[in-house]
Amino acid sequence: MNRRSFVRKSSLLAAGSLALPQISKSHNPPFSAMPVIVSTWDFGKAPHEAAWNAISKKGSALDACIAGVKVVEADETNHSVGIGGYPDRDGHVTLDACVMNEQGNCGGVFFVEEILHPSELARMVMEKTPHVYLAGQGAVQFALEQGFKKQNLLTTEAKEEWEKWCKQTNYKPRPMDEKNHDTVGMIAIDKLGNLSGCCSTSGWAYKMHGRVGDSPNIGSGLFVDNEIGAATSTGLGEYIIKICGAHLIVESMRNGRTPQEACEAACLRISSKYKNYKDFQACFIALGKDGTVGAYSLNKGFQYTVTTNGETLVYDAEYLE
Repeated sequence: MNRRSFVRKSSLLAAGSLALPQISKSHNPPFSAMPVIVSTWDFGKAPHEAAWNAISKKGSALDACIAGVKVVEADETNHSVGIGGYPDRDGHVTLDACVMNEQGNCGGVFFVEEILHPSELARMVMEKTPHVYLAGQGAVQFALEQGFKKQNLLTTEAKEEWEKWCKQTNYKPRPMDEKNHDTVGMIAIDKLGNLSGCCSTSGWAYKMHGRVGDSPNIGSGLFVDNEIGAATSTGLGEYIIKICGAHLIVESMRNGRTPQEACEAACLRISSKYKNYKDFQACFIALGKDGTVGAYSLNKGFQYTVTTNGETLVYDAEYLE
């Protein structure tokens, strides 16, 4: 039996259980030299340079993750995060983000308009309010109170693409693919061995107004347990939410799986429950307490980026189908 047949058969036998048969070992190097920074996709070296600079100057893992994510949020050429993100079907750019630190504290913002850095805002929700989440106009009001300034996030290029979409489609969200993957998730472990993470998105291109995916949801788009590890996700959030993907991975690691095995287990959970899994993408990265890395996706095309020892490399993730 070849590997692909074995993995496919395993997904059917597992029926969504964590008690999976032995899955393939990672072909990736063991990134065990701390600090380690891992992020979804290939957004270039700039985000990881910012993250590495922060963590090298005795910054926390959370400092590093937010520094890196903010670079992506400010990149107008990127249409899946922050300014320049594709709007919803009514022409509104709405942003979501969450953070979680080594103490298990977390914060998130949903459905935020005209605020450039939802990642930083999510941290302020965590640190300066008694809440975990703020949404919509309430989140914007809080942002203005904290000194954020409103700005137009709909760039000329994104607006032109949206106008073309309006003419060519039947008011349906654009299919999600490698160019419409909607998320940057970054997790890190610092020199002290502490883990944190951040996840930010402009959401599914041309989504229904008000839609929120997995990215700002603690447990789905991001989860950190400083005793075990951290995980974050990207892809079609509706399915990641349904399995609480990031939390599932960390709990799988708690039960003895490596970060790589845990990411594979999450994908197998989706494929065993949803038979249309070939029609969408779901991707995960994980980072263990010992600095080891895992990554896996349902389908081909997912890349992730790792920085350790000051060197940044991009890897093609293994995948189920």
